[in-house]
Amino acid sequence: MTELLLIAAPDLMAQRQDWLASLSGQRRLSEHTLTAYECDTRQFLTFLTGYIGGPPSIADIKTLKPSDLRAFLSSRRKEGAGARSLGRHLAGIRSLLRYLERKGLVNAAGASAIRSPKQPKSLPKPLTPNQALTVIDQDTQMNEEPWIAARDAAVFSLLYGCGLRISEALNLTPSDFTATTATLRITGKGNKTRLVPLLPAVREAVEIYRKLCPYHLEPTEPLFRGARGGKLQQGIIQKEMQRLRSALGLPDTATPHALRHSFATHLLSGGGDLRTIQELLGHASLSTTQVYTGVDSARLLDVYDRAHPRA
Repeated sequence: MTELLLIAAPDLMAQRQDWLASLSGQRRLSEHTLTAYECDTRQFLTFLTGYIGGPPSIADIKTLKPSDLRAFLSSRRKEGAGARSLGRHLAGIRSLLRYLERKGLVNAAGASAIRSPKQPKSLPKPLTPNQALTVIDQDTQMNEEPWIAARDAAVFSLLYGCGLRISEALNLTPSDFTATTATLRITGKGNKTRLVPLLPAVREAVEIYRKLCPYHLEPTEPLFRGARGGKLQQGIIQKEMQRLRSALGLPDTATPHALRHSFATHLLSGGGDLRTIQELLGHASLSTTQVYTGVDSARLLDVYDRAHPRA
């Protein structure tokens, strides 16, 4: 990491460099995250140089107050930084201060006392029904190997037909599917279990893949395999969707997760109620579901008028 633009006392610079090395070596953060944290803390220490009238040292960091951190965030906001950027700035600074705290050099309580800026909630961008049906069609798949094309179509079918997260689909095993299976038992975030209906079209897509797959599929091992027989990785499916986007002229928002968005949105537009969709998606809060499916106020008022006894 470059230090050419960083103005700070040698003791703080050395500790910061050790912190960055620990993020890379011990926590194995991605290069993108490391670059962001390096930039965020460099901006913070450069700000402190002007704020306190000289290069900040460990002693200066030790006496930081919440108001000092707020002053930095305020200056970044005036420069045009949005809520997401400010939240990331604060996360990087907290990580550095907690590292110094673990070494007995500072107290990180001040940073922990500051609330992260409220992040704007962006509405999901689902595919249209026709786009979704095209994506899950086996004949549309880009891979020339028939069993891999069938595999991709089966995975996409589970995302759109059952509303699964990609990790949930790739964790399925052959034992989850039997001749009489009408529902799938899915373990999602927080080890929460839910039941989702298995549509005939989705079952058929999975069965086509199983018949064509050249590898022996043990009942309790991963159902979906990579080209060499190992468990299929999320990145492969994401890359295949990227190829489909290019071939079909779909927007950049057409990702595997967008199929889950589409599942919920199309159910809602077809008359499904929010509570049922919440259960199918495995959301703990109904408010999460209404944001997830892009529900507008008019739709909510309609549900209220039809369902509430005092409406």
